Amino acid sequence: MSAKIYHNPRCSKSRDTLKLLTEHGVQPEIIEYLKHPPSAEELTEIVRKLGGSARDLMRTKEPEYRDNILDDVSLSEEVLIEAIVRMPKLMERPVVVIGDKAAIGRPPENILKIL
Repeated sequence: MSAKIYHNPRCSKSRDTLKLLTEHGVQPEIIEYLKHPPSAEELTEIVRKLGGSARDLMRTKEPEYRDNILDDVSLSEEVLIEAIVRMPKLMERPVVVIGDKAAIGRPPENILKIL
């Protein structure tokens, strides 16, 4: 089973999610998204696999979210995706992708539904 985790090693939820994956026998490819941000195409695919919108993938309490007026409901998916590409700190963490499914590990147990 091919799996990826978009991971921030400084985040306890991200570390807990990685631990949960390994406890279930999943050895994911670890992508430190702050060092290696996903492209707009990759983010669009993640959003599709999550089954929601780009806004679901955003950390709305980050100053960059407020400072760039990203709470404007008229903003398109493309604009939101580009904001995450420019400011990867805005991306919710951790995100686990397994096959054609994805889940945000908040709480870490959320990922169990895609295993």
